[in-house]
Amino acid sequence: MPVSGRLVSLAAQSMLATATTRSCGYGTAPTASSTPTGAVIPYSVLYPLGITTSGPAYGDADADARVLFQVTCVASTAEQAEWMADKVRAALLGRAAKGDFINAITIVGCAVIGRELDKEEGVTVSGGVYSYVQRYVLTVTTLGS
Repeated sequence: MPVSGRLVSLAAQSMLATATTRSCGYGTAPTASSTPTGAVIPYSVLYPLGITTSGPAYGDADADARVLFQVTCVASTAEQAEWMADKVRAALLGRAAKGDFINAITIVGCAVIGRELDKEEGVTVSGGVYSYVQRYVLTVTTLGS
């Protein structure tokens, strides 16, 4: 069964909300009922940007898909936006002493075998709302049955 981009995005969104202790929307701002902090600023929004399933990356015989997504941190000050971006970066890329990622991204039938920061655009402001954009790639493989 091929990797589902939707399931990868939902798993990443869930991990971000838990690890950052701030709500993370899926393609839109979190709602008042979103956990853990509702629509209270700062928060993040995950935007799926596509999945490549044409085969494994060169030299990576286990990879089945590359999943690209953007995380936009929304805040009321530049400092707060950067703080939230630091939390997202640490949640996605943080490693334990043995090299394992600190925060698991759990997807039924799949395993995330690689994570990388693809692009970082930094802080911008529009209409008094600050945002910080980061783009990430997850390398995902299906688990054998």
